[in-house]
Amino acid sequence: MRHDRQREGVVMVTVSKTTDFSPAELARMRADFPILTIPGRDGQPLDYLDSGATSQKPAAVLDAIDDFYRHHNGAVHRGTHQLGDEATSLFEDARQDVADFLGVSDPEEIVWTSGATAALNLVAYGFAAATWERAGGPFALQPGDEIVFTRAEHHANLVPWQLVAKRTGAVTKVIELTPDGRVDVNHLEDVITSRTRVVAFTHLSNVTGAVTDIAPIIAAARAVGAIVVMDTCQSSAHLPLDVDQLGVDFTCFSGHKMLGPTGVGALWGRRELLEQLPVFLSGGSMIENVTVEETTFMPAPYRFEAGTQPVAQIVGWAAACKYLQELGMERVAAHEQALTAYALPRLVDIPGVKVLGPTDMTHRAGVLSFEMKGIHPHDLGQYLDSQGVAVRVGHHCAIPLHRFFGVSASTRATFSPTTTIEEVDRWLQALPQAAKFFGVTPEGD
Repeated sequence: MRHDRQREGVVMVTVSKTTDFSPAELARMRADFPILTIPGRDGQPLDYLDSGATSQKPAAVLDAIDDFYRHHNGAVHRGTHQLGDEATSLFEDARQDVADFLGVSDPEEIVWTSGATAALNLVAYGFAAATWERAGGPFALQPGDEIVFTRAEHHANLVPWQLVAKRTGAVTKVIELTPDGRVDVNHLEDVITSRTRVVAFTHLSNVTGAVTDIAPIIAAARAVGAIVVMDTCQSSAHLPLDVDQLGVDFTCFSGHKMLGPTGVGALWGRRELLEQLPVFLSGGSMIENVTVEETTFMPAPYRFEAGTQPVAQIVGWAAACKYLQELGMERVAAHEQALTAYALPRLVDIPGVKVLGPTDMTHRAGVLSFEMKGIHPHDLGQYLDSQGVAVRVGHHCAIPLHRFFGVSASTRATFSPTTTIEEVDRWLQALPQAAKFFGVTPEGD
């Protein structure tokens, strides 16, 4: 019956087969991505609809990495030779470029990490360390203090907080969801209390595509003095961001979801909090002075950047940010919104399909997860691959959210700046063919 309600709730609007990028612009853009010239299975066109897992990389990113290794490879912030100086300049210029793209006015509030998971763990560990050290300040927890997160979180913004609670005596509380999977902001006073010390939430769900209404959550957290941690992994790849204006205390980014390379990401934090956050990893590069008795650390961000950083990847990520900036994130968002407005009602209208998440376009992005009755997501993913369509299958590192919808796994299509209407059509047309292939005749229940 849920499927019927979804179908009744979708307004079938007429959407032209155009988006914010003209066909000529899309063709030029797609030519920037060497991998998009590779055919799919059996020589079919490759329809890559898995950018939510990892994005493909434009030549500008590949060239920046190649150029670094060919012409500028040296140790950063070490030595005084030419290559070391060039590498250091590129490293710090990249920090500025990434900050500019994200709307961060102070580049030294950007901390390089190996990815968003490491960034979130860095913050979570800081709470545990401050508690162990009895350091006081904004990060020390007391037994019974509350850590709040939503049921929609990626495991990277849920599991670290569970571990902090277990190790400190704090307790976890959950902000629940509306029936269509949006974060329910109407009952925050029941969850966020005077004992709440951390409120963590996603900006854009990697399963439902729902954009969180963040203002009420931030206001409720501020009212009780809680620290606000937001996961912007998906939104930074799909929506224009102005981090300085978000009103949060910490947020995280993943380079490989933003057309950049793997192995690099960032934590953004307010400078006054970064200076009080206990260090996560220790060793070279982040120290001010060391004696055999004690160590003092450099100021942020360097105190959190122990060891040799992935300099080539950082340079590549900066190139990706410049590429997206030249496209214009407003246009990227409009392009993906048009694709989603075109695909969503057609997806819901396929017999046997149940969409996980909102079936209207209000505050929604191009992330479409669904269940197809009678076909396991892994089987469906393999069939789609045989048709040249690449999608994600599984629980997408969000088991509690899948359980909320009463399923163990789903199939997910995600759009990118290079996605075309023709790719969306081939994906949608393959779904009824999959039902026929597996001998499934789903009823519209």
